[in-house]
Amino acid sequence: MAKSGALNGKMVVLMGGTGFLGNYVAQALLSRGARLRICGRDPQAAFKLKPLANLGQLQFVRMDATKRDSVEKCIEGADAVVNLVGSFDGDLRKLMGEAPGWMAEAAKKTGATSFVHVSAIAAEPDEDTVNEYASAKHLGETRVHEAFKKATIIRPSIIFGKDDNFLNMFGELISKIPVLPVFGPEAKLQLVYVDDVAEAIAQALEHPGKHGGKTYELGGPEALTMMEINERIAAAQRRERTFLPMPDGLSALFAALPGTPMGSDQWNLLKQGNVASGNYPGFDKFDIEPKPLGLFLDKWMTRFRKHGRFAERLSA
Repeated sequence: MAKSGALNGKMVVLMGGTGFLGNYVAQALLSRGARLRICGRDPQAAFKLKPLANLGQLQFVRMDATKRDSVEKCIEGADAVVNLVGSFDGDLRKLMGEAPGWMAEAAKKTGATSFVHVSAIAAEPDEDTVNEYASAKHLGETRVHEAFKKATIIRPSIIFGKDDNFLNMFGELISKIPVLPVFGPEAKLQLVYVDDVAEAIAQALEHPGKHGGKTYELGGPEALTMMEINERIAAAQRRERTFLPMPDGLSALFAALPGTPMGSDQWNLLKQGNVASGNYPGFDKFDIEPKPLGLFLDKWMTRFRKHGRFAERLSA
């Protein structure tokens, strides 16, 4: 455990901390000596963090974010709180709109000194598009601000990492299918590295006097189109692939069908792109230089190559 620092020995509660981003936020906080209470629907999903913690440094609590009493119990005695709850399924208004307000109220009541709410760039609603996900995120920010004036709002773009559900999904598809459709081929995404986002969250918790009451948009150093992302993944796999740009109308029809991997909300978000607006501060306020996708992609796609690390030529 760290011997000094603002978070050393402090109880930090990670709401929805069992997911992809939560794993990295937890590691950033454990290295600072914080005590963590990780709350989620399936606490066992975070048990892999146990070897990284000292005795008594980790707690795991089952939580239902749609129930206010469950939320409040998780936050009792917290010195700081991070809300990482996010979903495209279920009651989005309650999960990402109402629940963040409950969390902020509970944090204020228990005497927490800092609160970080992880939202999304999508929380800036597109007036021309009705989107339940974006509306819920926007409501969540509003409720947090009302209840905890010095809360920090973090709006990341699409987050990537070695074990994400984004690059790995496309990596798997590209490794198996020679001709693939590309939805929203011209849509630009400012992919952001998970460790960079986790570090910004940790700093916001450490320095509420500096970052409290502010909203940050965190995007990577380059904006890539969906077509470019697919092409880069194929190149990293050393594979020749044909990518077919899909018309918006056909993409919308596909997204509206039940059982597809992309719902209508996701399609609408993809269509409008996901890049920082420039209206809010970003990584520079944390003295973080965001890392580009190209720094990692070649290595991460090795496992999808036909001959693994021995593949040097293009293959089918």
